[in-house]
Amino acid sequence: MPVGVALPVTNEEGFFEIRLESIGGLGANVAGKILAEAGVLYSGLNGSNFASYGSEKKGTPVKSFVRFAAPEKEIRNATPVERPHVLGIFHEALVLSDKSVLSGLYSHSVVVINSRKDPETMREMLGIKVRRLGTVPALDIATETGSRTNMAMLGAITKACEFLSPEGVVEAIRDALGTRYPQMLQGNLEAFWRGYHGVKWHEVTVSEGEAEQPYVRPQPLFGYETATLGGTLVRPGTTWNKDMSASRQGQLPEFLRDKCIDCAQCDLVCPDYCFVWEMGQDKKGRPAMVLKGIDYQYCKGCLKCVEACPVDALVAIPEADGWAPEHRVQQRFSIIATVG
Repeated sequence: MPVGVALPVTNEEGFFEIRLESIGGLGANVAGKILAEAGVLYSGLNGSNFASYGSEKKGTPVKSFVRFAAPEKEIRNATPVERPHVLGIFHEALVLSDKSVLSGLYSHSVVVINSRKDPETMREMLGIKVRRLGTVPALDIATETGSRTNMAMLGAITKACEFLSPEGVVEAIRDALGTRYPQMLQGNLEAFWRGYHGVKWHEVTVSEGEAEQPYVRPQPLFGYETATLGGTLVRPGTTWNKDMSASRQGQLPEFLRDKCIDCAQCDLVCPDYCFVWEMGQDKKGRPAMVLKGIDYQYCKGCLKCVEACPVDALVAIPEADGWAPEHRVQQRFSIIATVG
């Protein structure tokens, strides 16, 4: 058993705490387990890990928590991490749409975000003043290495946790994947090292307690005292405003209208009602339903439509910043048109 390393900082209970904010499908739960295992088995620390998630479906919110303590310190706390020393955000859409994922930060906390943006730009967008903020293009790395987002993020977070040995984390990755998925091990290790060496940092000087983010406990819109009369559903058809874009993992389908024959094979396999149709004319001038495009708000990048298309009118392309909103063809729902 290795001798326990010294933790750089702890809270009033003697813990160094990490919170990973993610969505289902990006691998934050596995990343948290590997981090905790690396700290316990290869750095001689006491550690614990657990996750919080709902329906376990791709695209739903996931939080993973890791606690470390000195070898002689017992960990008997299984509550969610409210004030993280290191915060890992696995998709920038999470923080841009909901600032509560940043709650509970110390002024000396380190934030790592999966983003193509440089850390200075991201700091300005978020308006936070923590000592150290890093960005890493984890989606791009995952696509290029045939791995998943979590491995590149794991590398960047290991870099943020300077007391963790990267070689120890690599051994924990081997323990987790080497037996079950040996064919995937090399790509995942490459992604880890690219994330470790490729994270870009922006550091500022902050005094102790300056601009700290208080923890905000998520609260439901309706509760015992604010429930609607009779339990009335005030938002029928509630999935119309759901944004699935954060579920994509680096690729999305591009629609090529000039190749399309309007066969609807794509619509048959699409699980999320992404394809937009309207009445028009076929190539012989007869009335027919014509495919206009894709509503990328609902597209999670499964690429089933690309596989189904018989004429290559749908192709998989790397997702660039701003491409999907620019090429989105919006669905028109009668219920929204009536209310609006």
